[in-house]
Amino acid sequence: MKTLYLMRHAKSSWSFDDLSDKERPLNDRGRTDAPRMGQALAQRGICPDLLVSSSAVRALSTAALVAHEVNYPADRVHVIDAIYGADVNQLVQIIRDLPDSTQSVLLVGHNPTITDAVNVLSPSSVNDMPTAAVVCLHFQAASWAVVQRENAELYFFDGPKNHD
Repeated sequence: MKTLYLMRHAKSSWSFDDLSDKERPLNDRGRTDAPRMGQALAQRGICPDLLVSSSAVRALSTAALVAHEVNYPADRVHVIDAIYGADVNQLVQIIRDLPDSTQSVLLVGHNPTITDAVNVLSPSSVNDMPTAAVVCLHFQAASWAVVQRENAELYFFDGPKNHD
């Protein structure tokens, strides 16, 4: 079985006009929500075999804050530049290309692609992934290459508002 945690990056700041979209940092709420969601994952006993992130600052910051809370070494966060700007088909291919030696992967990315990927891979639909939300999918599959809606189960959908 493979377990995939799809997470939308935490809330980012729009206060810096001189920064590119990729360079935008987390805002105060994002810096609170990301560790809160990491704590929620830790309370479920979750520490992924692999944590991957978009190369955008807000996604990397989210990944580092979550990594700290689930005792995943921040220096082992794997950056996949192609997550930033990927469409749903490209993101699903990135997931299908994950190493089969990993059983559980937490992927931090961006909307609308994260929501779209959940809806392509999950038998249950999600209207919108709020910032810092996490969906957990279990796949009855021995290889990431064959993960799909037909062998998936939506295990949970959680967001920061559930932990206020």
